Amino acid sequence: MPWKRESKVTIKIPRPLYRRLQQIIEGSGFDSVTDFVVYVLRDLASGREVVPKPGAGQDAETFTAQELEKVRKRLKGLGYL
Repeated sequence: MPWKRESKVTIKIPRPLYRRLQQIIEGSGFDSVTDFVVYVLRDLASGREVVPKPGAGQDAETFTAQELEKVRKRLKGLGYL
């Protein structure tokens, strides 16, 4: 699914996480926390499989154990876990 240029929305995150992300991107080449977050979210969303909501139909695609571990490591690195 190609990314279209559309209007933007605001996503709120805790200020301590924002500050931590500022530290993480220093010297990384990212111009802003927003650019970094968009990069990470696009990377996560580019996978073909989706974690179903509890109670979703059985035909819903799911992450493999390996993919879930990759997501957990990324979230931990971002300060969520």
